[in-house]
Amino acid sequence: MADSRNLPKNADEQIARLRHALVQNAECGTTHYNLAVALIGKQEFAEAEKELHDAIDCSPTLSEAYVQLGGLCLQSGDLEGCFRFNQQATKARAGFAEGYANMAFVLLQLVDGKDAKEDEEKVDKAIKNLKKAIIHNKNFIQAYTTLGTAYFMKGLVAEGVKANLQALSVEPNFPIAHNNLAVAYLELKDYEQAIKHCDIAVDLGFEVNPALLDELAPHRDI
Repeated sequence: MADSRNLPKNADEQIARLRHALVQNAECGTTHYNLAVALIGKQEFAEAEKELHDAIDCSPTLSEAYVQLGGLCLQSGDLEGCFRFNQQATKARAGFAEGYANMAFVLLQLVDGKDAKEDEEKVDKAIKNLKKAIIHNKNFIQAYTTLGTAYFMKGLVAEGVKANLQALSVEPNFPIAHNNLAVAYLELKDYEQAIKHCDIAVDLGFEVNPALLDELAPHRDI
């Protein structure tokens, strides 16, 4: 068990310790990565980006570093950059579920309604990547709910329901899945189930769209 007296008291002390460790061993990719994460927490993004690249230079298979770089791209609105870094994450380590799920998320964000064929291809690629993520991590609840969203975007409501129910089989109190199911069951005109899942989402602290609450209101106590 770690001695609590040796734990850093705050983020600044943690950063100082990691920098000192790098003076002793500048080739440790994990230390560069941990420093980057600490710097992101302090919103020192430019320096964090440098440390993430150093982490990859030292440890080319450190997929988490690619994902963090993707997150920085996403924060700045660079969806293509986010996709590219997550793609590199999956190449750096076979079976890296988070990278596949993040690529899918970006693809769904890139659906803009300008070209129906291109949009459909993006959604289909997203579904393919999400299935890969789930194959590599069967407990990846966010992948199930994102898969459900992708199915909904294709008009495959029943498949979307199934994906969100799979998320709940992993974590029964995952509010996003309950909210998604409320929307789906409303579309299927299964008002009892829609109300049930909507109320659970609210109880779990999820901010349900007021329009959904309004649509369900006439179907309560019928």
